[in-house]
Amino acid sequence: MNFPDGLFPESWQWAAWLLLLPLVLWAARSAPWRRLGGAHVWFGAIVALSLLWSLKAGIRPGLTLHLLGATALTLMFGFRLAFLALLAVLAATSANGGAGWGAYGLNAWLTALLPCAAARLGLHLVERHLPRNLFVYLFVGAFANAALVVVATALAATALLWAASVYAGRTLVDDFLSWSLLVGFSEAWLTGAFITLFVVYLPAWVSTFDDERYLKEKQA
Repeated sequence: MNFPDGLFPESWQWAAWLLLLPLVLWAARSAPWRRLGGAHVWFGAIVALSLLWSLKAGIRPGLTLHLLGATALTLMFGFRLAFLALLAVLAATSANGGAGWGAYGLNAWLTALLPCAAARLGLHLVERHLPRNLFVYLFVGAFANAALVVVATALAATALLWAASVYAGRTLVDDFLSWSLLVGFSEAWLTGAFITLFVVYLPAWVSTFDDERYLKEKQA
């Protein structure tokens, strides 16, 4: 889902950069760095996802598919730290030639800001409207949420490519959007599995998991 340089007009790329910078500064200044007790976990996640993003498939420039990891990061570290982590992953990907530096702003909006915001919104809806249950957190907040985040990201990429007249709508649906559903299913399984393991064995690694909310209330 990472765009190379040259697909979009330069005005789009510059606008994406200019709109991105204030958000990056806000996230960096307001992120809960003091609560990041296990900084090695955060940096380790960046390295792991940098390797994971290098495993991608695609047949046309800009129509590449890979796992995102945005939902897992958001559940583990919260929105702002997850957003900053994915910016670092995208920088590593761009440095390795997997994306264009000119298109970094557009890619950041698409593969960092949008999926993290969608994952946080999904978790908020789960917490507000569904029962306070461990299985709800795992199966809806992690598993289903991860799949929906990938689909939302793919829809946004499709709309962006179509609006810029990069590819015809039929090409985007047949060669990109339909395959994103498979990626969403894979992302859901991996996210659900890892978050389940962390909640059971390393709950301190999942900042959005609250024992008081999901476990102790059930024991009372």
